[in-house]
Amino acid sequence: MTSGRKAHAPESDGEYDAAILGAGPVGLALATAFAREGLAVALLDRSNLGVAERRATEDDWDERVYAISPGSAEFLHRLGVWQRLPRERIAEVETMDVRGDASGRIEFSAYDLGERALAWIVEHRELMAALIGAARAGQRIDVLAPCEPAALAWHAGAAELSLAGGRVLQARLVVGADGLRSWTRKEAGISHEPRAYGQTAVVANFATERTHRGCAFQWFLADRGVLAWLPMPGRRMSIVWSAPEALAKELIALDAAALAARVASAGGRALGELRAITPAAGFPLSFLRMPSIIAHRFALVGDAAHGVHPLAGQGVNLGFGDAAMLAGVLAHRGPVADAGARILLERYERKRALPVAAMQLVTDGLMRLFDAPALMFLRNEGMRAVASMAPLRRLLAQPALR
Repeated sequence: MTSGRKAHAPESDGEYDAAILGAGPVGLALATAFAREGLAVALLDRSNLGVAERRATEDDWDERVYAISPGSAEFLHRLGVWQRLPRERIAEVETMDVRGDASGRIEFSAYDLGERALAWIVEHRELMAALIGAARAGQRIDVLAPCEPAALAWHAGAAELSLAGGRVLQARLVVGADGLRSWTRKEAGISHEPRAYGQTAVVANFATERTHRGCAFQWFLADRGVLAWLPMPGRRMSIVWSAPEALAKELIALDAAALAARVASAGGRALGELRAITPAAGFPLSFLRMPSIIAHRFALVGDAAHGVHPLAGQGVNLGFGDAAMLAGVLAHRGPVADAGARILLERYERKRALPVAAMQLVTDGLMRLFDAPALMFLRNEGMRAVASMAPLRRLLAQPALR
């Protein structure tokens, strides 16, 4: 992936081609991708990344998981991240069974789509450990964590980032990878607030009575949100229940046995009886569509750039798509030496506009469709119609795969 171009040479420890604020999965991947293109990178986060590096024990599973698409897996493999993941902690999604709130049903198969898997289920903790290892192996990445950003100032030739304690960094490009309520977005003058869905994603892991055979399930539940079961190694699975806030509070308050019984019942006991192996946790859900994801010497990636409902499991994949595209634009910037040049940022924004808008249209549209009781017959008939047309199923699956 290296471009062979000489990077902007820092005159001091405080000057960089790019400063990335936010060392979550997307920020870490972007830092590694930039470094592989020869850019001098500062990666900053308020947290101590050493905590995320601690690996799980054999019987300890992280309740927060990601469904990594084939396209994202390819990107992570190019960065040397995928190879660092322990294979025994990853589960392939070979089929997906999606059911409406009446008789609607659609099934997707990796075999039918010509893929090894529809997705790979990876724990947050394991993915972070692999990403941190790859980033710290990068010779052109300075990891500043924990640190507290205090102010951003914008000049013609560079941005100036002041940290609590007095240190000042200069960067040709600042990237906000700091989440849905991004500090950097506000500092760049892009004022846009997320819209709450009124739902909380309840996550937890369970041991299952029957084997899942690599099948993921998803139910649209009348008045109870969206429930997804994701396969994990062995007879285990993880749930994401995007539940109305009152129901989410009720689920999180249940003891382990009651939660397992509730989840098993909601899924029609598709995998038999369940046993909770992690406590439940909740994450409020919001929608975010930005008027622009760039400004002067500034770009947004990941949840700082867009918020989507998790019913398609595409949040982190959209973020990796941002990172891959931004790194690719800078890798092929030709005679433009300045990593923060407006022409490059506009190219990045233009190339990401359609994939992000399409995914938001599908996920937000589905939520609105299933939130309208009067449309129950229409939506379930539509699911059955799509299920009967293999070419249309393949067409619908492609954006999620890539």
